[in-house]
Amino acid sequence: MGPFTRRGFLRSIGFGGLSLPAWFPRLAFSAAPSTRRDVLVCVFLRGGTDGLNVVVPFGDDDYYANRPRLAIRQPRSGGRAAIDLDGFFGFHPSLAPLKELFDDGVLAAVHATGSPDRTRSHFDAMDFMERGTPGDRSIPTGWIGRHLASLDTGNDSPFRAVGVGSLLPFSLRGPVTATNLSSIAGFHLQGRPGQEVETARFQARLSAMNAGDLWLDRQARQTFSAISALAAAHPGTYGPANGAVYPDTGFGSALKQVAQLIKADLGVEVACVDLAGWDLHARQGGATGVMADLLAELAAGLAAFHTDLADRMSRITLVTMSEFGRRVRDNASGGTDHGHGNVMFLLGGGVRGGRVYGDWPGLAPEQLDGPGDLAITTDFRTVLAEVVDRRLGNTNLGDVFPGFTPPAYLGVVQGG
Repeated sequence: MGPFTRRGFLRSIGFGGLSLPAWFPRLAFSAAPSTRRDVLVCVFLRGGTDGLNVVVPFGDDDYYANRPRLAIRQPRSGGRAAIDLDGFFGFHPSLAPLKELFDDGVLAAVHATGSPDRTRSHFDAMDFMERGTPGDRSIPTGWIGRHLASLDTGNDSPFRAVGVGSLLPFSLRGPVTATNLSSIAGFHLQGRPGQEVETARFQARLSAMNAGDLWLDRQARQTFSAISALAAAHPGTYGPANGAVYPDTGFGSALKQVAQLIKADLGVEVACVDLAGWDLHARQGGATGVMADLLAELAAGLAAFHTDLADRMSRITLVTMSEFGRRVRDNASGGTDHGHGNVMFLLGGGVRGGRVYGDWPGLAPEQLDGPGDLAITTDFRTVLAEVVDRRLGNTNLGDVFPGFTPPAYLGVVQGG
């Protein structure tokens, strides 16, 4: 390890996240949680999920005309058929665990939604969606980062915004520090075996170095006060409540860790989780197969999260999104190619569930967008703006989504 200097320490602080020496454990500190606003949980389905086989428009005959290999059968037709929601739309059979939440009025879907930018590049589409500025990279922050910066909640915890995974989601980038973690269990002072002495020396040198520097002194005290706060969360012994069983996958683990952080009252306001693997140009499968397995994982995770946090869901809103949908017609390889319109889910006590929202554009040839895509009738920012305004209590929508004025809200969530 090289010489420890104030300048070196300052260089280690990155825009959008705090970095400490590689051997130093990841730390944070507690803050009083807000009781007036929801915790937002954003689940990004990376790869471009096929919304037409997630919430199936079985009442549209053109759906079946375009999908001779992948279409999900109509409800009550036997086997793994669509689960009827309203006589026109149905869940993929793998989403069966979500039907009760839909019927209970805490889960809603918004169909034919997405980004107005027409790119078919995964990188560009994800980037624009996480920035919240389709087609524009001039603003170097994410929509959630701008939301946090424009709403003063009096919460200065690094746990205010959390990304669970290997990389910090771009949506969290901004002037408010966000914490990225792969495992809650890694947030402790043990570090690697044999580093205990080095840890103690670092702590002592940091304390001595920042004497007289109010900013660094505050950062140091906040960082080290995390020891007791995180110990109280018992990261290695968490047991979900109410018999909830998360899927034994990275996605299930991530949702379970978010639930644990929320329950620990560490000041979480926003958490981001990913579920990847949706780019299925070949061997996608219909009622069974790769996508069906992914949907089963998604449904099991969301259902477990809701069960685990049942007594807190009145102040939690979970939103799913994906960078784009898939073509209406399936391809010769048993998959679907990059498309446009898609579907979003909203889950929580403040959601007006039990409905599929959005203006259905139809799947007849003259109703399709571009080269054969589901047309977008609801900009994804309209859905997010309603959540930010009505559930997160932030009316500064011009700061969160610059250059965009949402039309009339869909009414998918209640006022906070």
